[in-house]
Amino acid sequence: MDNNKPNARLSTRTLAFVLAGGRGSRLKELTDNRAKPAVPFGGKTRIIDFALSNALNSGIRKMAIATQYKAHSLIRHCQRGWSFFRADRNEYLDILPASQRVSEDKWYVGTADAVTQNIDIIDSYGIEYILILAGDHIYKMDYEVMLAEHVDTGADVTVGCLTVPRHEASAFGVMAVDESRRITSFLEKPKDPPGMPGDDTQTLASMGIYVFKWSYLRELLQADESVVDSKHDFGGDIIPYIVKNGHAQAHRFDDSCVRHRDGAPSYWRDVGTIDAYWRANIDLTDFDPDLDLWDRNWPIWSYSEGTPPAKFIHDEADRRGHAISSLVSGGCIVSGTEIRQSLLFTQVHTNSYAQLEESVILPHVVIGRNVKLTKCVVDGGIEIPEGLVVGGPNAPDHGGIFRVSEGGVTLITQSMIDEWTARQ
Repeated sequence: MDNNKPNARLSTRTLAFVLAGGRGSRLKELTDNRAKPAVPFGGKTRIIDFALSNALNSGIRKMAIATQYKAHSLIRHCQRGWSFFRADRNEYLDILPASQRVSEDKWYVGTADAVTQNIDIIDSYGIEYILILAGDHIYKMDYEVMLAEHVDTGADVTVGCLTVPRHEASAFGVMAVDESRRITSFLEKPKDPPGMPGDDTQTLASMGIYVFKWSYLRELLQADESVVDSKHDFGGDIIPYIVKNGHAQAHRFDDSCVRHRDGAPSYWRDVGTIDAYWRANIDLTDFDPDLDLWDRNWPIWSYSEGTPPAKFIHDEADRRGHAISSLVSGGCIVSGTEIRQSLLFTQVHTNSYAQLEESVILPHVVIGRNVKLTKCVVDGGIEIPEGLVVGGPNAPDHGGIFRVSEGGVTLITQSMIDEWTARQ
């Protein structure tokens, strides 16, 4: 099938290239053994599933994932959950680890370099457009709307942009645009961000999403490869070059955001800190969360373990297994535990007289008897010892063993539990 013929759908002529090599160091110990895109989110998914699901739901069935930092769990997840593509139907998902393909001492040194080092592989796909995606944000977006805008405007690059209050925009790379949303300058974390035409209180901030015609980007990357002082980065080098020498167009996320109901706010989250990660997960316990994981029209696909239904046992006055305003995933056993406004991933087992409040419990955790956790994030695969109390006004001082964020969220990992146990 010739995907480059004029009547072929744009999405069938496009490769989604997902940048998923970053550690996400602001998540602290939560990324000690996994890359940020592999961090579990929302009860049964991983962060990367949102970019991949958006691509799939947008009709894009050619994908490549560039991995680097501690990629095993990410690769395993993609192999288990995203292996349904059929090469005989001209669809695929390829994983492209940093493998010193250019030289023996060179890994991916920038976001653009991750694409440059795979030019020959991308050439073999026979695609016309390439969609560059970050694999570490939570949102729902119809990429074909952005692809259509790119083609209609004749732009050299189209940059996905959030509309953010101007006084908050100093934390982003921001765009100054004219009335047609052509980008006139790209500024990295400016002290005085530019306003938008017609609304001086708002600024367009880059989402790290870019659309290029592949033949154009290919030439640009090859030229950038030989620039000595280049960081080989899209935001730092490639986009500013096009703004100065070509046509860079801003695409508003508001125009392609997938909402679960009319009038709902556009939803995009960078869950790159412990506080932001905790908040985004806990928000899902709201009566009507802004992120709808139940929407069958735009589902978030993922690897799903074969688990039995969640089970709640014991019904005594002070020993009742129950959950209020909470999400409890398959395979969980809530045995005589009180759970409030919390999210439990798969295969979490809790024991009698325990209390969980505003806490995010990752997969395969065992909560011992009389444990009390308030405003915590518990890493996966660990056992919380009997009687441990963390968080809340009456929690004891544990001598700095557990990491407490600026927002008062406590992170608990296996190494912290080992240290706490050794001190007892």
